[in-house]
Amino acid sequence: MNEVFGRSRKALLRYLLRHKAGAAIDELAQAVRVTRTAVRQHLASLLRDGLVATGATRASGGRPQQLYLLTGEGKEAFPRHYSWFAQLLVEGIEKEHGTGGLRARLGRIAATVVVQLKRQRPVDHAALANKVQALSELMDDLGYDARTAQDAAPTIEADNCVFHELAMRNPEVCQFDLALLSGYTGAKAELTECMARGGHVCRFRFAPRK
Repeated sequence: MNEVFGRSRKALLRYLLRHKAGAAIDELAQAVRVTRTAVRQHLASLLRDGLVATGATRASGGRPQQLYLLTGEGKEAFPRHYSWFAQLLVEGIEKEHGTGGLRARLGRIAATVVVQLKRQRPVDHAALANKVQALSELMDDLGYDARTAQDAAPTIEADNCVFHELAMRNPEVCQFDLALLSGYTGAKAELTECMARGGHVCRFRFAPRK
């Protein structure tokens, strides 16, 4: 039953992806080949998950039909090979400019991101521990599943590397994280454990610059 429900849900999402103006329940039931009741159940779930939203109504000669649209989040539910494209970019930069050039480019990108993050949460005059706490919250928002950890020095642990497979193939990518963390906190960031190198978490320890 769950497998059938999953196939129908995917077919419904795919139909809405192809029909940008939206579709009514009768239209969806015919396209997906399920009952109107089943479509209503799917839509209730998709609305709750934020993948589908209600749109305009459409005249039908009788009672106006409610249209349903795919949301931006719903579009993102379809596979997109960002990691493949990122891999091409990283390998292209390294081939053209060498490992040193790749590290330098990643550092410049990180510096740009630091400026954006500091606009969201300025910390220039805060204590290091407060900077690290603010950074862990920003990283968590970005999908790192990050938190501060108890250690001899301020530390952040992340259970999700947002570019894990890319870092597995190109360890130099970790330079982006280090440059980002150092730039935001003004402290030296050290990667003491890395999931791309077999660790259980990515652990970053911070020490004031001497």
